[in-house]
Amino acid sequence: MPSRTIKVDLLARVEGEGALKIVVRDGKVRRAEFNIFEPPRFFEAFLRGRHYTETPDIVARICGICPVAYQMSAVHALENLLGIAVDGPLRELRRLLYCGEWIESHVLHIYMLHAPDFLGYDGGVQMARDHGEAVRRGLRLKKVGNEILQLLGGREIHPVNVRVGGFHRAPRKRELAPLAEKLKWAREAALETSRWVAAFDFPQRERDYTFVTLKHAAEYPFNEGRIVSNRGLDIPAADYDAHFEESHVAHSTALHSHLRNGGGAYLTGPLARFNMCFAQLSPLAQATAREIGLGESCRNPYRSIMVRAIEALYACDEALRIIENYEEPEKPHIDVAPRAGVGYAATEAPRGMLYHRYRIDEEGTIADAQIVPPTSQNQACLEEDLIDFIGGFLDLPDKDLQYRAEQTVRNYDPCISCATHFLKLEIDRG
Repeated sequence: MPSRTIKVDLLARVEGEGALKIVVRDGKVRRAEFNIFEPPRFFEAFLRGRHYTETPDIVARICGICPVAYQMSAVHALENLLGIAVDGPLRELRRLLYCGEWIESHVLHIYMLHAPDFLGYDGGVQMARDHGEAVRRGLRLKKVGNEILQLLGGREIHPVNVRVGGFHRAPRKRELAPLAEKLKWAREAALETSRWVAAFDFPQRERDYTFVTLKHAAEYPFNEGRIVSNRGLDIPAADYDAHFEESHVAHSTALHSHLRNGGGAYLTGPLARFNMCFAQLSPLAQATAREIGLGESCRNPYRSIMVRAIEALYACDEALRIIENYEEPEKPHIDVAPRAGVGYAATEAPRGMLYHRYRIDEEGTIADAQIVPPTSQNQACLEEDLIDFIGGFLDLPDKDLQYRAEQTVRNYDPCISCATHFLKLEIDRG
């Protein structure tokens, strides 16, 4: 089999800009590099010298698709530092806000970014010509998620209502009633979505991943839980740095994450949550997962679109539960006072676990910040997928091989930056 180099200049339907190079020698994939070439954005440096109360609004600008994840990770880390715990209706409202983000983000990925791979289209617009009803369902479903962000966050993109200790304003119970009616439709639409994607043709590829996720005893993880893995890890967020490390690689402006002491690459995100936290899904989500053939475990990353559909269904179900049981809080937030210290937190963004650490002084000024997004954590694992899986497609011509490589990248729904642009792919066969 000849050596090959395949290079893709424009891989659409990922969020941000990057490149991918695959080198094939003697019939084997020798190297796969997921190159992120966007310039560093320096958000951690922007935070230094700012008052901690500004943090939720600053970090929301990191991503237009999942700003809630950055806000929630930040406020939880700062509350950990300040020694306060938000519970009751305010805690439930935070879960509701996260439901909105999971719905809009997962549905965007399913319908507009990933489904075209399985149905043979270049993009969602082309797919809509033949699958108009499905695309309209997806756009309406995504809108319901956005409306949750609008109501609780003040606006759909970069919400402004989140603060340390709670919210600037809590909604009235009557304001949530119209949202509940829309969510009832959305839950049925998410159920249809799960059945729709289950009919796609999936490559038969699996790996024995190291899964890393938050896990909570009583609920599917959004905001809280311990960091666990299927290899025995079970730690609080405060111990993250003792077990995980970041390193620079020459082909990427984003750091790669690994488990320390030779633990290697790991996978965070929908597959990790599904495999580690299936028992915490709602009964409807569990039953649907079994109905569409996922069962209780899935190690095929190409079927991650099915898991995202189940998580979108769960988010609709959970949002309805919260709204039905909601009681207005006496105050929209807990009063807090600054103190010096270090705070840690991790939450579950749609794409996976997001870790924040902050150090502030006695006046509340941020002295140091660390933010580790899920795409950075997944980069090394993504490259291992390419090396392991693409070798099984080497009998394909370059164009079809390129398609499989692009599809493999989109399994991760990588959020390379806060903008959706293109990815370049290069395959070198020599």
